[in-house]
Amino acid sequence: MPESFFTNDFPELSSSPCLQGERVTFTGTLASTTHAEAAKLVEENGGTATDHVSRQLTMLVIGEEGWPLEDNGQPSVKLQQVERWIQSGADIQILNESQWLTLLGLNDHREEVHRLYTPAMLSSILGISVHIIRGWERSGLIQPVRRVHRLPYFDFREVSSARRLSELLDSGIPQEEIKESLKRLPSVLRGDERPLEQLQILAHSLGVLIRDLHGLVMPTNGQRIFDFDQQAEEVEPQAQETEEPRSILMANIASKYDAPSDNMNRDWLVEGCRLYDAGKIADALEAFRLAAMSSPQSSDVHFQLGECLYRLGNTTGALERYYIAVEHDKDFLEAWTQIGCLHNELGEHTAAKTAFQVALTILPEYPDAHYHLAETLNEIGETDSAREHWEEYLHHDHRGPWAEVARQRIEQLGEE
Repeated sequence: MPESFFTNDFPELSSSPCLQGERVTFTGTLASTTHAEAAKLVEENGGTATDHVSRQLTMLVIGEEGWPLEDNGQPSVKLQQVERWIQSGADIQILNESQWLTLLGLNDHREEVHRLYTPAMLSSILGISVHIIRGWERSGLIQPVRRVHRLPYFDFREVSSARRLSELLDSGIPQEEIKESLKRLPSVLRGDERPLEQLQILAHSLGVLIRDLHGLVMPTNGQRIFDFDQQAEEVEPQAQETEEPRSILMANIASKYDAPSDNMNRDWLVEGCRLYDAGKIADALEAFRLAAMSSPQSSDVHFQLGECLYRLGNTTGALERYYIAVEHDKDFLEAWTQIGCLHNELGEHTAAKTAFQVALTILPEYPDAHYHLAETLNEIGETDSAREHWEEYLHHDHRGPWAEVARQRIEQLGEE
């Protein structure tokens, strides 16, 4: 290969800033930084940042934290306008956030886009109940990237997309309109079909719409859905509106409990999760109790019993169930975290400290435990140790409310 291939055909990469001559704008929510900070990066790399689109634009960057879909389910105005200009011959690049960061050589920022989060961290950042996040996982709407001692870690973008789709469908936007909008997003155009799969799961009730004794119900808000797949004679709308659900325990214990088996346990565990996701906590509690009758050593069952009891206001009963869960599985990280949080709620900070320390013995990089342990240590006056755990938490999360609290606490300690 001639030497000139390397020396003459390509200019030196350092000869000019990578965005020199580019006019750049952003749409959608950025995962790695704010729009203002991104605009500053554009200027520092030789480009011109603008809040508006025009025919002079050369680059549109799409944020990866939130899609540029408006409340009406349509792509953002910026994206629609740029698409029209490209179709008429304009030379405008459309990049996703990761591609843009790669262009700038900002690998650390790119890692932020792909950072993984626990259910509790996502609950804090997105304002979604952790119970909903777990229900979404059970339905297949979101999928953990990895698990450590039962603890799932999720791609933030996937959970954020599930929330956005759920919001759009709940607001009444037709599924087909959202589907067509998704197909126009660059990531989907390049073959990322996951958003379309999520839409199908949400729209076709594969676990997210739940069937109870009276039909289909939306677990996020309890709204009843007409089930047009049933035969007409099976549908009783008036009964759906007025009849109270029969007790699962009283209606089924005689037939189900006569011959306990692993299958019976699994059936009741699944049924309990379905009822729990539908917001029927008391009924779910009965189902989990039936599961516990056939499999008293199941840590999963005891954990779910703890979840139900806590949501029904029985904090001490929930705490005992979480302890039983870790007795059967000493590495059950989320159970240890719940134990610590409930001890704190009861004012038992020393016991809470111990629970969080156990969790960190199992998984030293567990973000939730670092945050909660820091708060506990601060409460009992061990501020130097608290600072260390807040700082460790910030290695895992820079954007959420917990991260903001951690930064504020560290700043306050520095002023004292």
